[in-house]
Amino acid sequence: MVITSAASAGSHPAPAPLPVAADRGMVYELARTLRISPDQALARLGREAAFARAEQNLRRTLGDRFGGAYLDPDAATLTVAVTSAADSARVRAAGAVPVTVAHSEARLVHETARLDLRAAAAPKQVPGWYPDVRSNRVVVLYRDGALNTARTWAAASGLDTAVVRFEASAEQPRPLIDIVGGNAYYIGSGTRCSVGFAVTGGFVTAGHCGSTGASTTQPSGSFAGSSFPGNDYAWVRTAAGNTPRAQVNRYPGTVPVAGSQAAGVGASVCRSGSTTGWHCGTINALNSSVTYPQGTVTGLIRTNVCAEPGDSGGSLIAGDQAQGVTSGGSGNCSSGGTTYFQPVNEILQTYGLTLTVSGGTPPTNPPSPTAGPSGPPPGCGGLPGWSSTTAYAPGVNVAHNGRRYESTWWSTGAVPSDPGSWAVWADRGAC
Repeated sequence: MVITSAASAGSHPAPAPLPVAADRGMVYELARTLRISPDQALARLGREAAFARAEQNLRRTLGDRFGGAYLDPDAATLTVAVTSAADSARVRAAGAVPVTVAHSEARLVHETARLDLRAAAAPKQVPGWYPDVRSNRVVVLYRDGALNTARTWAAASGLDTAVVRFEASAEQPRPLIDIVGGNAYYIGSGTRCSVGFAVTGGFVTAGHCGSTGASTTQPSGSFAGSSFPGNDYAWVRTAAGNTPRAQVNRYPGTVPVAGSQAAGVGASVCRSGSTTGWHCGTINALNSSVTYPQGTVTGLIRTNVCAEPGDSGGSLIAGDQAQGVTSGGSGNCSSGGTTYFQPVNEILQTYGLTLTVSGGTPPTNPPSPTAGPSGPPPGCGGLPGWSSTTAYAPGVNVAHNGRRYESTWWSTGAVPSDPGSWAVWADRGAC
């Protein structure tokens, strides 16, 4: 299905309020990065919010026939793929054009997971892989001359050859860590990384920045948990006197953090890091896997935002919604590049952390990530009710307003029935 932003009576999503964090600095940096005017950047943010509502409705209607969704480079068109031509009349009735594909989004994610299970055996000539909803394929990257090597490795995973697409790549991903001076946080004798997002009692960052127990300065604290490779996340428990703020450095100025609702493919995002400051771009893929010299990391957000050594651990934000922490990538901020981010909601869920957000003070003792409210609505078969303070992982089912919702991505505070929660909750019907 293709939904455009052109005016058409009753057939397109209404304009949505702009994100809270669409301040002047963010709009101007987005305009500079995308080479558009500030007015165009502001309008783009509004369209993205409106398209998010439309996608949630289509995802709910199509169910297992949903083949993925993505924005075009100008965010003027939202394309939604379907696996059955029988849905054509339904989508045309909404004023849209159907695009029929062979594989559902769930199938692409499942096939990608086959490769993840073989990550330890991935050749050095295979820098990464990810589900690409634009081409309706699982993309396996390979370096020049290594196509047969990539094919042999992928075949050993049991990956369906009808789903895979091999793509030559010059990427040489590496964790973005540096041993230089700067006004960030430091690990041990002077290794520098960047703060991701404030949480109750400290902050989240990249796992490759430090191992559990390592000490930090500016702010002072220690790594209370760390995982790398496989994952690339950590959290630092800071000492008394350090105050968590619901803000991201915009270099100069700050933007607020109001939640952690996940953005979709094609959405505009901005990154903050202590080496290169503030840079923006768009999301290329979700659930991406990348192979560093130290090993493979799975489940990452792939973007065209640039980054450099020392930016590791820094913030990725969409509007005022936290998205992830900088893991690594290739290229630089002079010539451009590809950068990967560890989703922030997975970190919150893993360690039971509470994101520091604007508009209120987080609880002193955050609940368990599997905790829920006192009970589900009547008739929901014992499902736990949705809770605004619980960190949810993919696959979790909850009851909300008399309906069953299944988590499709890590989230905290994303209301299942909210049109903006299309990327993290799937409506499974009344319960």
